[in-house]
Amino acid sequence: MRRIPAASRGLNIERVDVSESASISSGIAVRYATAIFEIVKETNDLPKLEANLNELSAALDNSADLRDLISSPVYSREAQGQAVAAIANQMGLIPAVTNALGLMSEKRRLFVLPHLIAKLRDMLADEKGEVTADVASATALSDAQASKLAETLSASVGKDVKIKATVDESLIGGLVVKVGSKMIDTSIRSKLNSLQNAMKEVG
Repeated sequence: MRRIPAASRGLNIERVDVSESASISSGIAVRYATAIFEIVKETNDLPKLEANLNELSAALDNSADLRDLISSPVYSREAQGQAVAAIANQMGLIPAVTNALGLMSEKRRLFVLPHLIAKLRDMLADEKGEVTADVASATALSDAQASKLAETLSASVGKDVKIKATVDESLIGGLVVKVGSKMIDTSIRSKLNSLQNAMKEVG
């Protein structure tokens, strides 16, 4: 079986079954992410790491086959390893990420890849003094609206804010914004729900 180069140092983590809870998956991802981040920071490749994460995230979003590959126990270690090696080569992933994916396939931990991407993005944001705001709106935000919202949130949290926008057509209006663990809900639907709950309590 293909061996993982020494550059994957620090990525030797004990085996955990695929059926473990999301919290365990997140814990595993944190350890991989920390090791990858330290290696990449040493080689001054953080911008390339961010680009790699964007490509991997897009691939997961767009490919049901890839999502199945990382989560299905049907695939052997060898099959997963060959597949991720081909993906890494095609995307031109940096060595630290390529090595980590290879090690994850050997230890059958590719299922934590979405968590890994999220943790590494958090680390990159911290490194740059940024925070990501998850924003849901009834219709897509324009560039001007996203910029204004980022400016407003930056003034509130004291850090540069990067907007991650999604569309939720079930919202009647307004926004649902999550910054870290803080939720800011300005949607009309939320206000109507709150009003309905208040009326039920009165009734």
